Amino acid sequence: MYEGIHHVSLLVSDIKRAKTFYGDVLGFQESEERPDFGFPGAWYQVGSTQIHLIVHEGGNTLRGTTEIDSRDGHFAVRAEDIEAVIDNLKKHNVEFVDKPDNKTEWHQVFISDPDGNLIEFNK
Repeated sequence: MYEGIHHVSLLVSDIKRAKTFYGDVLGFQESEERPDFGFPGAWYQVGSTQIHLIVHEGGNTLRGTTEIDSRDGHFAVRAEDIEAVIDNLKKHNVEFVDKPDNKTEWHQVFISDPDGNLIEFNK
């Protein structure tokens, strides 16, 4: 009945800063398919899923902190090479929580974007 997750939408407060983080730091590929909705945003293609960044001052989903708490709401990106992800995060001085040994069968790495949206990378 379901094919998978099409996209995840995230609120951001500064689209320029967010695009630098998601495009330049994480290396996600920005999609040119985003229509002009009349508000700032960006779409990124990550495998078969999209990440939609939205500036919405009236939104209520910003956490209010960039503290990395792996139990808080987040989305996960499957990585081909988790060590390459870690090296890239270090290269860009992105704080992360590394959980190579945990109760799952995969190596987990958690980060926060500049607005506090949590992202897990795993392999």
